[in-house]
Amino acid sequence: MQFQQLQYFVAVAETRHFTRAAELVHVAQPSLSQQIRALERELGADLFLRARGNITLTDAGEALLPLARRILADTETARYEVQELVQLRSGRVRLGATPSVCTGLLPDVLRAFHDRYPGIRLMIEEGGSHDLVRELARGALDLALVVLPLPTPSPALTTVELLREDLVVVSSPEATRPGNGGRTVRIADLEREPLVMFRHGYDLRELTVAACRAEGFEPDFAVEGGEMDAVLGFVRAGLGVAVVPRMVAARSGRGLRVTPLARPGLHRTIALAHRSDVAPPRAARELQRMLLER
Repeated sequence: MQFQQLQYFVAVAETRHFTRAAELVHVAQPSLSQQIRALERELGADLFLRARGNITLTDAGEALLPLARRILADTETARYEVQELVQLRSGRVRLGATPSVCTGLLPDVLRAFHDRYPGIRLMIEEGGSHDLVRELARGALDLALVVLPLPTPSPALTTVELLREDLVVVSSPEATRPGNGGRTVRIADLEREPLVMFRHGYDLRELTVAACRAEGFEPDFAVEGGEMDAVLGFVRAGLGVAVVPRMVAARSGRGLRVTPLARPGLHRTIALAHRSDVAPPRAARELQRMLLER
């Protein structure tokens, strides 16, 4: 089994078209097809069901695809690791984070990292913890900042707790103060408040909805489906209130009233995760150190 064959196989699996796959990997289509057939002979199984205008994966192809992606990703990581050995003057770090962490925690740390290692390219991918765990597992990320507990615990990942953060309620200063108008607001008070809610996949959405249900009610969504910036904008416009991390509220500037949640409140735990079976590249390990020492 050759590296090039796996590369061609993944290209066909992702494009579902031999000609487009050949263009993607810059090889003649007959050569690509020949290498795929050689791979199938070596494995003793067909990888694709070939019909005119319709290329699909067989069961064997479905089984090989995640493994092939991981092999290709690990090979690329190895190449970057060697490049980075020269005093961290070049290379990259692929970091995943939930959108709220990107807004609240990362800017200062990434600025410090960039000042120290200006030649290192920072590649940031935003997503929910479930998506980030999947990307880590297939080798598409070096590190990820995720919310614990993980939606699907994985023994293939190592997690280190980074911080425990309070959640707060944000509202428009022009709107009536949420709850009873006091210095804090209870989760139960949110039953009477229209909520501006994040899209599905946001950890904050699941946490907020679960807390409301624990109090015996279904939250009323005035607006739903937004990303962090959109949610804060809708709150500023007076469409409703939202539950967000304290760091995000502190960074969001004017136009928002911040009200703490009454005890016991709501909290979330942020952890730094990486694959257990492969050490992160050197540049990623340096960013990991800076995050843990921040």
